Amino acid sequence: MQSSRSKPCSCPSLKLREVASMYFTMVAAFLVILVVALQGSAPRESDFPYKVPLDPQGLLELSWNVSYPEQAVHFQLLIRELQFGLVFGMSDRGEFENADLAVLWSDGHNSYFGDAWSDAKGQLHMDSQQDYHLLGARRAPEGLYLLFRRAFSTCDPKDYLIEDGTVHLIYGILEKPVRSLQAINISALPGGLQRVQLLKPNVSIPELPSDTKTMEITAPDVVIPSQETTYWCYMAELPAGFPKHHIIMYEPVVTAGNEALVHHMEVFQCAAEFDSFPHYNGPCDSKMKPDRLNYCRHVLAAWAMGAQAFYYPEEAGLAFGGPGSSRYLRLEIHYHNPLVFKGRRDSSGIRLYYTATLRPYDAGIMELGLVYTPVMAIPPGEDNFILTGYCTDKCTQLALPAAGIRIFASQLHTHLAGRKVVTVLSRDGKERQVVNADGHYSPHFQEIRMLKEVVAVFPGDELITTCTYNTEDRSRATVGGFGILEEMCVNYVHYYPQTQLELCKSAVDPGYLHRYFSLVNRFNDEEICMCPQVSVPQQFYSIPWNTFNRDVLKSLYGFAPISMHCNKSSAVRFPGEWEKQPLPIITERLPEPVPHCPPAPGPQPAAPVPLNLGQLRR
Repeated sequence: MQSSRSKPCSCPSLKLREVASMYFTMVAAFLVILVVALQGSAPRESDFPYKVPLDPQGLLELSWNVSYPEQAVHFQLLIRELQFGLVFGMSDRGEFENADLAVLWSDGHNSYFGDAWSDAKGQLHMDSQQDYHLLGARRAPEGLYLLFRRAFSTCDPKDYLIEDGTVHLIYGILEKPVRSLQAINISALPGGLQRVQLLKPNVSIPELPSDTKTMEITAPDVVIPSQETTYWCYMAELPAGFPKHHIIMYEPVVTAGNEALVHHMEVFQCAAEFDSFPHYNGPCDSKMKPDRLNYCRHVLAAWAMGAQAFYYPEEAGLAFGGPGSSRYLRLEIHYHNPLVFKGRRDSSGIRLYYTATLRPYDAGIMELGLVYTPVMAIPPGEDNFILTGYCTDKCTQLALPAAGIRIFASQLHTHLAGRKVVTVLSRDGKERQVVNADGHYSPHFQEIRMLKEVVAVFPGDELITTCTYNTEDRSRATVGGFGILEEMCVNYVHYYPQTQLELCKSAVDPGYLHRYFSLVNRFNDEEICMCPQVSVPQQFYSIPWNTFNRDVLKSLYGFAPISMHCNKSSAVRFPGEWEKQPLPIITERLPEPVPHCPPAPGPQPAAPVPLNLGQLRR
């Protein structure tokens, strides 16, 4: 039987240039027809389940879906007031320079779409490999819908690799016609930044039981302050005698019109050791805020812009109410108001779904990482300084049940210098699994994220959390602590069944740190005060940060014994010897993930796609 591949071709021969010309003419004609044909019909919301406003006014709205089989993201941009185009894309930390971009632009008569990149000065260049694929443009009463597709990985050195974790999205608005894409400098455009988790986990949603009730913890019609950043605190109270229930789901409640201002929200439960907490409704940093509110730190729910409802696994729920549980809750809302709107009222918050029919397991929250202590410090001027906190095999062997625990969600946390966070599960000295990782972490975008797959942790396992910091803008050392200019390295893991282990963290042994101070003091002509009354932060602040002092500190953190905090919920350590513990020895690392490159389509000219959008606004 003759293969179809080997059949002789009777087609007339055409020159390559003619074939290419015919091909791109047909593509352009098809897209123009497609755009015209789709005018007037808005895409279905179910096609794009994830949605976030890009700009503070809500004039740009991004929706998307994720196809793991195709390894691609489908984007839908709603432009409510189209001028002469839009620049949209991704960059490492939200910079306009060295960004990967999809561009819609007009010369005043014709409109075009193309894949581009910006150089170190913000100047745009057409990408030689067009990886933002236009799917269509649709006009509707509410504005223009622009639909396009992008693979997670393109293996184009000018393209951004879409990974798990935070993605920094950027946009710029073209207010005037431009003669070509190369005439655009994104740094000169009005625009902004939005952070999202693009690669949402594809998890099944459990069915809610018939006796599910709801409770809304919302701000009481507050006036959003006319300043860029506000953290607002409001105290709520459960009914007297409220029995034990399981929270099985929660979702955001955002006041209509404030979608672009409510950045993130959290509900904290207060410490049960206090019988009462004062009522408060005001800025979290106000001097009028009662100090006792600082004891409301047990996270019940956390939401950030772009996140959907959070569901607990059908076999577990988060307990609240009943004996040993505080009736007092603190709502914290971060308002991001860069345009300084005045007089906006808000009643946003979080809606809890709970049931009296208790599930088989109570869910728990465990802290991993570093203890909040100044003995862990980052020198100034560092672009990539690493600190690691350990939950050792000795602690999990003692504190976890024989059947282990199951981690299903995670919230990573640092303060302002944090750039990357990762927690890895190690067993018998071999790294087995990444629990959660964010290579583009931002302290301004923190949410509880459901994991793509549940992580089983057994007695004797180790959980190692590593944070990467940047202190290039600082002139003195950054020490660990609670202050916003101090640092943390934490992973709050959500798991079941709940155990007594609430905190499994470490810090360098204080005695070895004292030896470090003594060593650098001798090498720096006794410039560092070693007086007993001088605090650890003051000693760090007095160090001259030359290459030697930096390298020795890095080395110290990489070999010195640790002080382990293997703590119960009462803040008391489990019985055992926890000081001067050796660092876990890792003999086998997980391989670095290799980006999947889609099949190369062959050489294609870097040509924009023409669009028929009619006369654009002047």
